[in-house]
Amino acid sequence: MIAVYLKEINAFFSSLTGYLVLSVFLLLTGLFVWIFPDTSVLNYGFATLEGLFMTAPWVFMFLIPAITMRSFSEELQSGTYELLSTRPLTETAIIAGKYMAALTLILFALLPTLIYFFSVYRLGSPPGNIDTGGSLGSYLGLLLLGAAFAAIGIFSSAVTRNQIVAFLLAVFLCFFFFMAFDFLSRLDIFYAKTDDLIETLGIYAHYNSVSRGVVDTRDLLYFFSLDIFFLWLTYLVLQSRKWT
Repeated sequence: MIAVYLKEINAFFSSLTGYLVLSVFLLLTGLFVWIFPDTSVLNYGFATLEGLFMTAPWVFMFLIPAITMRSFSEELQSGTYELLSTRPLTETAIIAGKYMAALTLILFALLPTLIYFFSVYRLGSPPGNIDTGGSLGSYLGLLLLGAAFAAIGIFSSAVTRNQIVAFLLAVFLCFFFFMAFDFLSRLDIFYAKTDDLIETLGIYAHYNSVSRGVVDTRDLLYFFSLDIFFLWLTYLVLQSRKWT
């Protein structure tokens, strides 16, 4: 697993795409936090990173599929996956190595945004007048969200040899699990009946819950289950290629 993990990290940072993806994430979040009038912290009148935590999930929806789209698709297309599968590695170890590499890259994308937190922390009046607990909870929410999107992206990459198809499928699934259940819960057929249940099936409700700074085991269990579900689907897809 470690060899696969290091190979993925090296492949990402040895190409221009890796630096481009991280730069785009920091540029977009920086624009929303400091520049755009509707979300700029300088126009809020109080110390908050709401602009970052509001826009980051939508940027993640495209950033993480861009990170994961080549995980299996490129290897399936070039034939190197067959070589990899002949090594003394199980599918579980290969999936875990690629998944951990994706999580590391997400962490690399988030770490520089801590500069935003410390800047807003110092800009508060008095300095430090910011909801630190809420901000830490929101960072935890972003990590959990990124882990879920990474699992979805890894699965999408295993389904097809085409990286563009893998990217588009991952974006669709990320959007569906993030927002679709929230929209569905508002339909008249569910309203005041099972709307709460429908809403909790989606990521949005659990992300908002964690972002309030209250760590509920039900939210952690949801994210953990979603990660395991898509990684298990990835395992089944790779196994099915042996049967054909």
